[in-house]
Amino acid sequence: MLLCVFAGQNIINFMLKDKNGIIFGVANKRSIAWATAQALHEAGANLAFTYQGERLKENVESLTSAAMPGSLLLSCDVTKQEEVDETFREVGEKFGRLDFLIHSIAFAPREALGGEYLDTTREAFLTALEISAYSLPQLARAAAPLMTEGGSIVSMSYYGAEKVVAGYNVMGVAKAALEASTRYLAKDLGPRNIRINAISAGPIQTLSARGVADFSTMLKHHAERAPLGRNVEAREVGNTAVFLCSSMSSGITGEVIYVDCGYNIMGI
Repeated sequence: MLLCVFAGQNIINFMLKDKNGIIFGVANKRSIAWATAQALHEAGANLAFTYQGERLKENVESLTSAAMPGSLLLSCDVTKQEEVDETFREVGEKFGRLDFLIHSIAFAPREALGGEYLDTTREAFLTALEISAYSLPQLARAAAPLMTEGGSIVSMSYYGAEKVVAGYNVMGVAKAALEASTRYLAKDLGPRNIRINAISAGPIQTLSARGVADFSTMLKHHAERAPLGRNVEAREVGNTAVFLCSSMSSGITGEVIYVDCGYNIMGI
C-alpha cells in the first residue's frame, strides 16, 4: 500500500512536467488561485502570474519569491486590451509555448453583492460582466496562438450561476455568462486541440468572498447539506485544476466540473 501511495505521488509530481502556464487572479495566500498555483507547481509546471496594481504586485511577489522563485510576474488589467496584449507577448518571449491558462478573475462592486438583484445599476452590471465573464474569451483569444501543441483553459465558477443564491446577485449572472462562454469557446477552440472547462467550487473562505452578504450563513448551510458534510478546501479545487490541465483529462471540454462536496446534487 505504501508503494502505491508513493507511486501515486510520483505521478502527480510529473503530471505537468515541462508544461508552461499562466495564472490570472492570485490576490493573497487565501485565494483559490494561489491554492491552484501551488498544486500546479507541485505537478511540475512552469508558471507566470499576473497582478493588477502595485498593491497586488507586492502580494504576488511575496508569495512567489519564497515558494516559486523565478516565476514570471506581469502587470495585467483585463479592462485594458493593451496590457493583455503585452502580457501574452512577454509570455511568448519567456516560454515560447503556452500549455494552460487559469482564469480566476471576478469582480463586482460591493453594493451589488447584497440587497436585491432588482436594484443592480447599469454600471455595476457592466463592470461585473466585463471583468468576470468577458475576460474569459478575451484571454482565450490572446492565449490560443501560443498554444501551438494544444492546451487547456480552466476558469472558476460557482453554483450561483445555476441557482439563486441570496446576496450573490449580479455575480451569479456573470458566472452564468462565464459558463455559457465556456461551452461556446469549447466549440471554437476544439479544432486547435485547446480544451476549456470551468470548475464550480463550493463556497470557500477567501477575502473576496467576504464581500458577499451573509457569507458565513452560506458556509454553514453548505456544510450541513453537502453529502460529505463539510465545505470544500481551496487545495481540492487546485487539484482538480491540475487534472484538467493534464493529459489525464484529454477528452473533457466545455464542461462545468463541480468541486463542492456534492452540494449541487441535493434536492429537498
